[in-house]
Amino acid sequence: MNQINLNLMRTLQVLLEECHVSRAAERLFVTQSAVSRQLNQLRVLFADPLLIRDGNRLLPTAKALQLQSRVDAILAGCDALFSSDDFVPNLWQGPMVLASSDYVAQYILPDIVEHVQQKAPNLNLRYQLWSPEKLSQLPDLDVQLVSTMLPSIPDGLCGASIGADFPVCVMRDTHPLAQQSDITVEQFVQYAHMRVSAGGDKDSFIDKELKALGLSRHVQFSVPFFSSAFQTMCRTDMLMVTPKHIAVNMQRSLPITFKALPVPMPEHRYWLVWHPKYDADPAHRWFRDQVLLVMRGSMYTINPPEKHYRYDLKS
Repeated sequence: MNQINLNLMRTLQVLLEECHVSRAAERLFVTQSAVSRQLNQLRVLFADPLLIRDGNRLLPTAKALQLQSRVDAILAGCDALFSSDDFVPNLWQGPMVLASSDYVAQYILPDIVEHVQQKAPNLNLRYQLWSPEKLSQLPDLDVQLVSTMLPSIPDGLCGASIGADFPVCVMRDTHPLAQQSDITVEQFVQYAHMRVSAGGDKDSFIDKELKALGLSRHVQFSVPFFSSAFQTMCRTDMLMVTPKHIAVNMQRSLPITFKALPVPMPEHRYWLVWHPKYDADPAHRWFRDQVLLVMRGSMYTINPPEKHYRYDLKS
């Protein structure tokens, strides 16, 4: 019984509809002899003749009539199982979970929500603060999309590039080093440092470069929020290493300045990352495309163009 071929069920369905072997064969695109063989297999399987010849026609038995509605239901379920559902954004409810740094949450997430809400007004969208140590746990987390900084897309994950820039050293504009065009590595380690712990690995390279020079820095304050870090910086002489595009944006509203680092610095690359289990999902594909559109066009993003374009909320 475990070896039942669903093709036999399709043959039975058509035979019961046509009550004629040759017409059933035409519909099934097989020969009459093939249908006759399958009918014999069905008779053995159900221990019933199923169709009785009466002149030039076949009449269904009582057993066959009992089976007909059940077979129709089984095959309808199979058809539904393998049919692809068309994705309609304005009917989509989600849920969808997006994780990022608080910088993205504060400056770019409102644009993402506005843009997506125009096209998918019923979407249940949730946000989580992202921490780099969660990356290895992503397959088991209830997070569908992550905005983060990484050297490259990790093996076993999918991703799309948002952009790239370089780190800088940020300080308040009344800092003792603020008027210098450049700072030395000795000056760089003279002052206490702060760091933002959420989002991605922004500054661990600093400690490696300093160690190679026989130096080290003192990280006095660590916090997962950019806004808290910058507000604290404006009240202290602490330094912070942060991506240049964030320093440029924060300089618009805060009394800060930034300098080139006195050590070799890597390129910072920013990605949208997701687990492969979501890669082929039409809803996820649509959502990540919308997020990419907004993030690449935002005035707060990486390497923004000279003339920021506004994504079309009606498209």
